[in-house]
Amino acid sequence: MWSSAHLPLPQRKLGDLEVSCIGLGAMPLSISGRPDRSQALQVLHAALDAGVTLIDTADAYCIDQNDMGHNESLITEALETYKGQADLSRVVIATKGGCTRLQGDWGADGRPEHLEQACARSKALLKVESIALYQLHCVDPQVPLESSVEALAKLKQQGLVRRIGLSNVSVRQLEAARKITEIVSVQNRFNILEREDLDNGIIDYCHSHGIAYIAHSPVGGHLGHARLRKHFALRQLAAKNMCTPEEICLAWCLLSPNIIPIPGASRTSSILSSVKAPDVELDLHDLKAIAEIYEES
Repeated sequence: MWSSAHLPLPQRKLGDLEVSCIGLGAMPLSISGRPDRSQALQVLHAALDAGVTLIDTADAYCIDQNDMGHNESLITEALETYKGQADLSRVVIATKGGCTRLQGDWGADGRPEHLEQACARSKALLKVESIALYQLHCVDPQVPLESSVEALAKLKQQGLVRRIGLSNVSVRQLEAARKITEIVSVQNRFNILEREDLDNGIIDYCHSHGIAYIAHSPVGGHLGHARLRKHFALRQLAAKNMCTPEEICLAWCLLSPNIIPIPGASRTSSILSSVKAPDVELDLHDLKAIAEIYEES
């Protein structure tokens, strides 16, 4: 259990908030292959005990259109049944709208009317007066980004959401959105083997403008972690640092001061491993080895 005997996780800025430098990506608890509800609640409770104060969710983290909101309702139940010592008033639940799951496929719907309905449903499932961070899940190619962001700005003006973020966006799209409303976070895919956002400049852009960069799939994502573990050099680094390959990946992400990795977890052991990453100190030899892993992949 989390107690005052534990050192709290280092904090990072998320708009006007401070959250744990390691968050929890809750998606694996609700998509295909998800654990039973009891195990899922144990994972969420373990994250809270470990000092995690950022939990990322979305209405579309579910099996299909008949299961929408599964992840959000699960998180609400976890908070309601939590009996540990964590201060729940500091926990930020970040959710997203704008994706669909018709027949289990991922789709986009950025129409203002859809986002309004999605936000209302998420707000009800999370049982909050105002959503702490509401993110556009993806850009709908059939809807102008400006229309979607204007809808989010309206939700903020109405007090239904307090902060706005974007997911799966480019620098150009982020700049367009910032002309309409304040954007406090960008959530994109980023890990040792998938570092396009270092090359395209969005991580640097976020850093220079005080925008939190929330890295999803920081250890490879759903099933993708197996690809990372195949690298012998990464396993060697983990052995040298007396940690797991996943902890190496997270420690590398944390080298950028505005990045908040949100590794997924469907077992308590996974999240308890993830929160050890801030204690991993990578030296110059480690960084060189990580660069070589990327170049050889």
